[in-house]
Amino acid sequence: MSGLQTRRLPCYVSICLFPIFILLVLSFRQGLLSTSVNISELEALGSSQLGPKLLQTLSRVQFKGLAGDFRFMNGQLQPSVFEIINVVGTGERSIGFWTEENGLVKKIDQEPQSVEALSTWKYYLKYIIWPGEADSAPKGWEIPTNGKKLRIGVPKRTGYTDLVKVTRNPITNSTVVTGFCIEFFEAVIRAMPYDVSYEFIPFEKGNGEAAGNYNDLVHQVYLERYDAVVGDTTILANRSSYVDFTLPFIKSGVGLIVPMDDLVNRDHFSFLKPLSWKLWVTSFVFFFFIGFTVWVVEHRVNPDFQGPKRYQASTIFWFAFSTMVFAPRERVFTFGARILVITWYFILLVLTQSYTASLASLLTTQKLNRTITSMRSLLERGERVGYQRTSFIFGKLKEAGFSSSTLVPFDTPEESDEFLRNGPENGGISAAFLETPYLRLFLGQYCNNYKMVEEPLNVEGFGFVNRNSFFFAGVSRAILKVAESPKAMELQHAWFKKKEESCPDPVTSPDPNPYVTSRQLGVDSFRLLFIGVFVICIITLGKFTFCFLKKTEGNDSYINRVEKCSCWSKQQTVHDRSQARQPQ
Repeated sequence: MSGLQTRRLPCYVSICLFPIFILLVLSFRQGLLSTSVNISELEALGSSQLGPKLLQTLSRVQFKGLAGDFRFMNGQLQPSVFEIINVVGTGERSIGFWTEENGLVKKIDQEPQSVEALSTWKYYLKYIIWPGEADSAPKGWEIPTNGKKLRIGVPKRTGYTDLVKVTRNPITNSTVVTGFCIEFFEAVIRAMPYDVSYEFIPFEKGNGEAAGNYNDLVHQVYLERYDAVVGDTTILANRSSYVDFTLPFIKSGVGLIVPMDDLVNRDHFSFLKPLSWKLWVTSFVFFFFIGFTVWVVEHRVNPDFQGPKRYQASTIFWFAFSTMVFAPRERVFTFGARILVITWYFILLVLTQSYTASLASLLTTQKLNRTITSMRSLLERGERVGYQRTSFIFGKLKEAGFSSSTLVPFDTPEESDEFLRNGPENGGISAAFLETPYLRLFLGQYCNNYKMVEEPLNVEGFGFVNRNSFFFAGVSRAILKVAESPKAMELQHAWFKKKEESCPDPVTSPDPNPYVTSRQLGVDSFRLLFIGVFVICIITLGKFTFCFLKKTEGNDSYINRVEKCSCWSKQQTVHDRSQARQPQ
């Protein structure tokens, strides 16, 4: 046996009894002498004249006997020094002392030390050997102390078993309970400062089916058939009127999920859908218009645009479409044509980038059913909706105004997916209501087909049910400790892992606007750019026409006519330079 005990070096209890007894005898004897008539009255008792002398004599008494030192200072009996010993088996070892002045110290003559805010007994005492030769202090007593285990009821689920799952070992016929809620509870128990013995008891019938809904399970705690309930039990006001809940260990709410309709018809002509037909026609017209304008300005001075008529016509088409990839082989000499080509390059850059983004959005974005935007829209249309069987959601939907004929229960994620895919026309549902933890599991499996559009109902979350508020106050503190530790995130990642890695978490990464869909780009989106390049084309053609007409008027010689038109002379100079660069 080992443990921690304290003993006082000088014990003075027995020494104090003798002088106090003498004092009482002398006082009583003096009182009898001074009593005149009725000695039974308390106020008739007198005081001993030897009292002060006795007090003075006792104050000077100092001796050391079997019980230790005995002395008074300032009328107060001086406390003794306590030695703290560590009992190890049948032996003992000193690990420190306690004095009134210095408190806990490792040595009796140790100087007082400054007290640290977060210091523990290890800072003041020597190393302690705990029972069992352990290095850490034992957790202490168990609950309950009479040897009985806590009877903890767990729900029997047929779907969403990632939260709570009850199975039987076919070999030992023992009950095996797993799931997120169970592992979180076990982590909470390990975080408590004492040991707790418990056993899980499934809330089921003899045939293995659930014995009732969650309200029935919670009521078993009130009937004292269970000491507590651990599972995906939602904290509700009506339940808390007859049982107690711990703090919520996971947040919850009720979300509305609707199917996404893929309204995009992906066929062989999908590449044409990002742009409207008006924008396609306008773009082709401007391709030819730009090519024609550049040819008109360049063909008299640029050899790349000269040659037979058929060659010049093909050059117009070639130059126009080669600008789409910014790689025309023909050089441009005149200033006006260069300004026009640069402006057209900018428009093509904006147009191609917009086309690429719109096509990617069109091929990857799905559209939601815009007629279902909230719970109110479902009520107004009288749509059939689904809810999780055995859940409190049924009562909440009835309170909201839904009729029983429009409420369809389901158990598993596969069953709810089937109802949503069939739709109300084929005996299915238009939308489904799920609590947030179940919704995370459902969308983690079917995120490409459904979206959460609203959270119409707010609830506190999942909590543990109990009927011993004193004991579960410690459980609530342990829940906070686990929730603030990395263990909570580790459990959530383990049990709420997404089956499709591309699926975002509807709680941590909700869709900010699920109704934003792609649309075709029209002429209006690029109206200003097309007007700008059209104006540049008109100015360039107008300037060329003006110079050409001025060149042909009158009967002057060719050289004089060229000199009269400065703009044409500049173009001719460029032409002469290009001819000079060609090999002879």
